[in-house]
Amino acid sequence: MKILRTLAVLLIVQFFCSYADAQSNPDFSAYSYETFIHNGDTLRYRMLQPPGYESQKSYPLIVFLHGSGERGTDNAAQLLHGGSLFLKDSLRQRFPAFVIFPQCPPDSMWSSMKVTRDSTGRAIKREFSDGTDRQSTPGLLVKLLVDSLIKIDKVNSRQIYLGGLSLGGIGTYDLLARYPKMWAAAFPICGIGNVNTAVKFAKVPIWIFHGGADNVVPVSGSRDYVEALKKLKADVKYSEYPGVGHNSWDNAFAEPDLLPWLFSHKK
Repeated sequence: MKILRTLAVLLIVQFFCSYADAQSNPDFSAYSYETFIHNGDTLRYRMLQPPGYESQKSYPLIVFLHGSGERGTDNAAQLLHGGSLFLKDSLRQRFPAFVIFPQCPPDSMWSSMKVTRDSTGRAIKREFSDGTDRQSTPGLLVKLLVDSLIKIDKVNSRQIYLGGLSLGGIGTYDLLARYPKMWAAAFPICGIGNVNTAVKFAKVPIWIFHGGADNVVPVSGSRDYVEALKKLKADVKYSEYPGVGHNSWDNAFAEPDLLPWLFSHKK
C-alpha cells in the first residue's frame, strides 16, 4: 500500500513538472524557420501558416517585432513573448492568417535611435527618427519581406497588421511613419518614439498598450502618442495597466478583444 501511495505521489509530481516545463518551454515547431536576403543582408524570421493553408488563396498577415532582449541569430528567441498567443487553436481557426516574427540581429535596432546613457548604463536620453532619415537595415528588411509576400499573392495587401513590444514598439511607430499605407491596423506595446510623426499614420487604426509603472520605457511615451492622435481625430484605443511594469505585453496578449479588433480593420 505504501509503495502504491509513493508511486501515486511520483506520478503527480511528474505530471506537474511536465506541465510546468510545457508552460516555460512551449512548442513553437509550428513556426517554420525562414530567411530573407536582400543585397547581402539577412533577416531571420519564423512564420506560422494559416490552418488548412491553401496556396491559391491570399491571407491576412501579422508582423510582430520583439524587444531588445530577444535579439540574436538563433531564430528562436523572438517567439518568447507573443509566440504562444497565435498558436491557440481557437484563435487560429477564427482568424486564419500568416504570422511572422522576424529577429533583429545583436546590437541592432528596428529603427534608428540615438541613446545617451549615464555612467551606470541607464538610458537618460533617447532621440528618435522623424521617418526621413536612412532606415535601419532590420526595419527595411521587414518592409521588403512584406513586399515580397504581397508580390507572390501569399498575403492579402488589405489586411496587413503590425505590432511590437518595447524595442519592437519603437520599431512599430517607425514603420507606421515610413509606410502608413501598408498597414491595416497596429498595436504597439510599451513603445516610444517621435510623436511628431503621428500625423503621418493618423489614418491607421491603432491600439496602444503600456504599464503605468514601467521603469524601462516611460509611460509618457504612449500617453504622448495617444494625445497627439486624438487631436488628429485618429482611430486610437489606449490600455494602460496601473501598477504594471515593463512587461505590459502579458496584459496586452490577454486582452480578449485584441485579435477581433485587429481583424475588424481592412484597408
